[in-house]
Amino acid sequence: MAIAAKKYVIGIDYGTDSVRSVILDAADGTEMASAVFYYPRWKEGKYCDAIHNQFRQHPLDYLEGLEATITACVQKAGAEVAANIKGIAVDTTGSTPIAVDATGTPLCMIPAMEENPNAMFVLWKDHTATTEAEQINTHATKFPVNYLQFVGGIYSSEWFWAKLLHVLRVDETVRKNIHSFVEHCDWIPFVLTGGNDVTQLRRGVCSAGHKALWAAAFGGLPPNDFFSSLDPLLDGFTQKLFTQTYTSAEAAGTISTAWAKKLGLAEDVVIGVGAFDCHMGAVGGQIEPYYLSKVMGTSTCDILVAPADEVKDTLVKGICGQVNGSVIPNMIGMEAGQSAFGDVYAWFKNLISWPVNQFVTDAAEKEKITEQIIAQLAKAASAIELNEKDELALDWMNGRRTPDANQLLKGAIANINLGSDAPRIFKALVEATCFGSKAIVERFIAEGIPVKGIIALGGVAKKSTYVMHVMANVLNMPIRIHSSEQTCANGAAMFAATAAGLYEKVEDAMNAMGQGFEKTYEPEAGKVAYYAKRYAMYQSLGNKIETV
Repeated sequence: MAIAAKKYVIGIDYGTDSVRSVILDAADGTEMASAVFYYPRWKEGKYCDAIHNQFRQHPLDYLEGLEATITACVQKAGAEVAANIKGIAVDTTGSTPIAVDATGTPLCMIPAMEENPNAMFVLWKDHTATTEAEQINTHATKFPVNYLQFVGGIYSSEWFWAKLLHVLRVDETVRKNIHSFVEHCDWIPFVLTGGNDVTQLRRGVCSAGHKALWAAAFGGLPPNDFFSSLDPLLDGFTQKLFTQTYTSAEAAGTISTAWAKKLGLAEDVVIGVGAFDCHMGAVGGQIEPYYLSKVMGTSTCDILVAPADEVKDTLVKGICGQVNGSVIPNMIGMEAGQSAFGDVYAWFKNLISWPVNQFVTDAAEKEKITEQIIAQLAKAASAIELNEKDELALDWMNGRRTPDANQLLKGAIANINLGSDAPRIFKALVEATCFGSKAIVERFIAEGIPVKGIIALGGVAKKSTYVMHVMANVLNMPIRIHSSEQTCANGAAMFAATAAGLYEKVEDAMNAMGQGFEKTYEPEAGKVAYYAKRYAMYQSLGNKIETV
């Protein structure tokens, strides 16, 4: 379906550290403007305690970023473009929920709770709810219906119900004031449409199905007795939530007068239903059925779609869910991923940067040194002659997301000796993250879902030639790198175009607005056998660590 007149859409991508907005020409995906905003409170380390796996974000970071990036984009693109913006859609990290009152206002925006981390967004990487997740998994075995069947059979501490139960248990103030629990990706569209009644908030099937145990097969959420028998604090809570869900191809509503004025937009802009970053990113990266789309950043989120009539009753054990319409309507969206990927490299960079941070006082000089560390490590690691007895690592620095979620697991490095230097340790860490990716691919295949190829998106895929060469060899598959620098924001824009009625189907928007692929990494025949043996060693080390 061709677009007759010039029309534009906005995609908003909320990441872990920042939010990015783009304005795209809805006809062909040409970028008219983009802007990024780094969360100031998050940058200061507020409300986080890494030692105790607590990572919280304040909604003001999100709201300030929303206004700053869109107004900057509108200013760059000009008045004519701004006047013809027809839709906005948003993706966010997830599961990143927050306690709200009856109006949908986050509790930390109410007097006396402004500095309470439990009244803020519980970021995806927050693992304070490991006890609650373990209890949910044990509890689920007591019921004749397997309420975990569509989330891989294992509930994670990174998800909605574990986080809700933990917050209710540890914070009486939140417990007394909470009216509902809302995902970040559902809250932003609610805000933009001027919502003031949380019961009217439209929940996306993406967040509901993958993290909150909503399933059409259950008629919605699991019944109240599933939760009340787990903990009386949850008694009646499903009544405060939702029964109906929506795909991101649908509209959440129209922009409110207040937000239209604030952002410099017309009052007929359609706001789409939100979703998680990796799901919209997969669309921005032009996902195909049975191709694993890997959004590679601080963590990875791996998305695979397949026609519902082909998947039928196949359930993949140990992944982060499979939900009809969570990526593309009428297709089963399957999610997997690693709790740490780029974060593993960042951890090592910070570790070996300690002397620089302690003894180099000039900020510019310090930044100049630390910015080069990863690139130089990659260069040195790529020159190391491959040896099966090299240092070996596990990538579970932030627990394991898939296959088989277990956030209590820890990373490890083995085979260290007095010759183990920084490039050799880095080499082991890169291999470990790639081995973690292979474990995901093998799980899909073992459970009856073929993986025909790999599409790589995100910062690591675009920037690290060394990592991508290793991954191609480890997976023994070609890896296509998408051209776009901003697949998540672009994917959100494609959904905005669909929700606004500019395209009949998401696939039409994806084909018209997609930017194609820039390169393919092919496996090297001479190295595949080495990595296969090393992968077997990785599995053996993991089995030993897991049973300690």
